[in-house]
Amino acid sequence: MKENLIVRERLMESLEQGMKGRMTTVCAPAGSGKSTLIGQWAQSARIRTAWVSLDERDNDIARFWRYVINAYMEAGPPALSDSLSAALALVAGTTVNVIMDTLLNELAAVQEQIALVLDDYHHVELAAIHNSLSCFIEYLPAHHRIIIASRETIAFDAAKWLARGERTDIGMQQLHFTQEETREFCRSAGIHLEQRQTNKLFEKTEGWVAGLQLASISLQAQQDIDRMIARFDGSHETVSLYLFQEVLDKLPSDLKDFLLQTSVFDRMDSEVCNRAFNRSDSREMLERLRALNLFVIPLDDHNGWFRYHSLFAEFLRNRLRSRSRQLWLDYHHAASVAFADRGLLDKAIDHAIAGERYKEAAERLEDYIQDALKQGELASLLERLQTVSEHIPLSARLLLYQSFAYFLTGQMFFAAETVEKLERKYEQPEYASELEPLQGGMLFLQSNLLFYTGRYVQWDSFVGYRLHGVLPEDPVFYSFNYNRIEPLVRRTAFGLKGTLSADTERIGQRFTAVLEQHGWGQSLINLYVVQAMCEGYYEWNRQSDSLLLVRKIEQSDRARQTAGLFVPSRITLARLHAAAGQFQKAHDAIEEAVRMAERLGEYHWLYPLRASLAHLYLKENNLAEAKAEISKLHLSDRIQPASSRWSEYTVYARILTAQGKTAEAIRQLELIKSAVEQEHCFLVLTEIDVVQALAEYQRGNRSAALQLVHAALLVGEANGYIRSFVDEGSQMKKLLHAYMEKRQREAGTDAMEDVSLSYVAKLLECFPEQEPPLLPAASLVEPLTEQESYILQLLDQGAPNKQIAAKLALTEGTVKVYLSRIYAKLGVSSRTQALAAARQLNGWRNSGRIGSGERI
Repeated sequence: MKENLIVRERLMESLEQGMKGRMTTVCAPAGSGKSTLIGQWAQSARIRTAWVSLDERDNDIARFWRYVINAYMEAGPPALSDSLSAALALVAGTTVNVIMDTLLNELAAVQEQIALVLDDYHHVELAAIHNSLSCFIEYLPAHHRIIIASRETIAFDAAKWLARGERTDIGMQQLHFTQEETREFCRSAGIHLEQRQTNKLFEKTEGWVAGLQLASISLQAQQDIDRMIARFDGSHETVSLYLFQEVLDKLPSDLKDFLLQTSVFDRMDSEVCNRAFNRSDSREMLERLRALNLFVIPLDDHNGWFRYHSLFAEFLRNRLRSRSRQLWLDYHHAASVAFADRGLLDKAIDHAIAGERYKEAAERLEDYIQDALKQGELASLLERLQTVSEHIPLSARLLLYQSFAYFLTGQMFFAAETVEKLERKYEQPEYASELEPLQGGMLFLQSNLLFYTGRYVQWDSFVGYRLHGVLPEDPVFYSFNYNRIEPLVRRTAFGLKGTLSADTERIGQRFTAVLEQHGWGQSLINLYVVQAMCEGYYEWNRQSDSLLLVRKIEQSDRARQTAGLFVPSRITLARLHAAAGQFQKAHDAIEEAVRMAERLGEYHWLYPLRASLAHLYLKENNLAEAKAEISKLHLSDRIQPASSRWSEYTVYARILTAQGKTAEAIRQLELIKSAVEQEHCFLVLTEIDVVQALAEYQRGNRSAALQLVHAALLVGEANGYIRSFVDEGSQMKKLLHAYMEKRQREAGTDAMEDVSLSYVAKLLECFPEQEPPLLPAASLVEPLTEQESYILQLLDQGAPNKQIAAKLALTEGTVKVYLSRIYAKLGVSSRTQALAAARQLNGWRNSGRIGSGERI
C-alpha cells in the first residue's frame, strides 16, 4: 500500500511512548494498518529500525535468528555490521543461547538506539522461537527496543514487562480510524463526500483501515455513492470480499491476469515473475499496481522484493483456485522452476510441494541438503522431507539424509528408525542398484549411532563384519563441520561432552585406522576424532601421546582451514607447553590461532583464545596482563551467559579469585553453571566445580570447598581426569591434601566414599614436587603504600587477618580489601606468593616500603 494517506499523531505518540520501555506490541486483525503505522513511525523517528517481515516458513529457529541478525546488520552502524558477522557465523550448528549471547553483547557495545520490528509475528508457532525471543527481550540492553506486530496476542508471557512499566500495547480499538481521521483519509484519497456520507462510511466500516482503503478505491469510480456505502454490510470478511471483487472486476484484463498469476508468491521480484510466466513487463506491472494503491507492499528499501497484503493475497488465491485448480497447480510449478533457476532452492521446493509436484520437490531436496546443513536449517529440512514422504516414498538417498539430519539434531530414535527402513530395503533385490552407492553412508550412520549411544560392544562387532573399507563418497558425511564454536572438541557432542574411557580410546584408534587405511585421513570426520583423542590424552596426562596427535593436526592443510579443529589444537598445544613451563611457546601457539581466526574472518573464536591468553598470564603470576586480556571480552554481569562461554567465565572467575574477589568469582561461576548444567557436559561441570572449590577454599569456606572438590573428583575418577586438577597448581594440591586428611580422619563414616583414596593419591603424585618459581615482572605498575608495606610485614610474621585488623584498628573486611590491592600490585594470588615476590625486592624488610622503580 502507499504510505500517503494520513499521519495519525495519537498512534505515533503511543509508539514514541513505547520507546521509553522495553517493548511495544501492535496486535490487531488483518487489515488494521499495523505495518503501515510502524512504517510511518520508522520513517519519521530518529531511531535506526531493524525490520523483519515473517511468514509461516520462518518457524525454524536458525532461520528466524539469521533474519534478526541480518536486519540488525543492515540497520545498524558499520561497526555493528562488522561485529555481527561473528554472530551470523554461529547460526548454523550451534545453540540459540550462543547466538543470542553474542548478539546481545554486540548490541550492548552500540550506544546508538536501534528498534527491532518483528512484523506478522502471528506466523511464528514454534515454542523454541517464542522462548528464545522472550529471553532476548529480558536481556536486551537498556538503549535498544523491540516492536512486535501480530494479528493475535503474542504467544509468550510478557506480563512481567507490563507490570514493570516496560511494555506498551496498541490494540484493535486504538488502530481503528476515528470519525475525524475518516474524513481526513477521504480527503487525502481524493474522495469528495458529504458529511453525512463520511459519517455513514465510518459507521459501516467501524474505522477498519483495510475497509476504508478498499472503499476509497471503489468509491473513486462510483456515481451512486450512497448506494455503494449502503452495501457495506456484514463482517469485515464479507465487506472485504465484496470490495475486492469490485476492485478486481474494474481492472484491465492484463492487470487481472498478472495478479492471479503472481498470487501464488509469498514474496516476489520482477525477475522471478518474468521467469515464471515468460513475461518481460513485470516491473511495469508492479509499478502500475502500486500506483493504483493495490495492496502491494515493498519488502526492502530498493523496491526490489514485494508481497501482497495478506487479505488481498488470500482473496486472489481463492479466486484462482475457484476458477481453475489446474491453473493453481501450474502456477506453483512455474514459480518452482523460476526460483530453482535463481538458485533459491528452499522456495523452489515449497512451490513444488504446493503444486503437488512431489517428485520434483524430492529432486530439489537432494540438491538442497548442502545448503540446509550449512545454514543450520535442519528443522525446515526435516519438515519438507516429512511432507514429501506423506505423498511419495522417499528415495534411499533422501532417507539417508533424513537420518543424518535426525542424528545431527539429537533425535537418535528417529535416526535409528530411518536407518532401519534402509536396512529393510537392503533385503529386497530390486533396490540393490539404488542402494549400492549409498552403502558407505549407511554404514557411517550405523557406526555413529552405535558409538554415540554408548553401545561399544555392538560397535566392535559391527565394524568387524560390516565395515570392510566401504566409506561414504558423499561429502555431506565426511566434510560436515562438527564444531563451530567450542574451544575444545571434547566439549561437543562429537567429543562425547568429556566422557573418556578405554572403550572410547580403543574405538577412536580403530576408527581412525580404518579411515586412514582407505585414504580418508584428511576428511573432517577423521581429523575431529584425532583432535578429540589428542585432548583426551592430555587430560589423562599422557603428554607425549597428546603431542604426537597435535603434530598430526597441524600438518593437515584441511585442519589449518577449519577453525573448529585448529583452535582446539592450538589451545591443547598451549596447555602442553604451559605444563612444561614453556610459557613463551604457549603464547606463540595461541597467537597462531588468533592469526588464523582473523585471516578466516571467524572473529568469534577470538573470545576463547583471549580467555586462554588470560589464563596463561595468570599461570605466570602476571595478574595485570591477565586482567587486561579478559577485559577485552566485555563479559556482562547482567546477561545470562551462553553455555559456550564457559572457558571465558571460568578464567574470569580465576582472575577474580586471584584479586581476592571470591564472592564475585563464585557468582560468575554460578551464572555459567546454570547455563551448562542442562547439557550434562562432564568436562565443563568438573572445571567449574574445581574453580569454585578453590574460590571457597581461599575465602575460608573449607566445608563448601571439600564438597565441591568431591563432586569434581567423582566425575574425574569415572573418566580418569588428571590435568583438570593438576593444572590448577599448588592451591589444588593443598585442597586435595585437606580432602585426603578429612577422608582418612572420618574413615568408615564418610559420606564421600564413592571416590577412592587411591585416585586422590594418584592425582597428588602427578603434581610437581615444588611450586614453579615466580617469573620476574619488569617492575611494579604502582608502588605499595606505607600501610600496604606494613601489612606485608605483618603477613611475613604470620599474622592472621583478625590480628592485622586489631593492630591497625581496621575491620577484617577492610584488611581483605588491602590484601586484594597488594596481590594485584605484586601480580600474585595468595599470601605465599605475595611473600615470595616481596622477598625478591631489594631492601624490602629494611625500607618498609616498595618503590615504583624497584624490581620484583
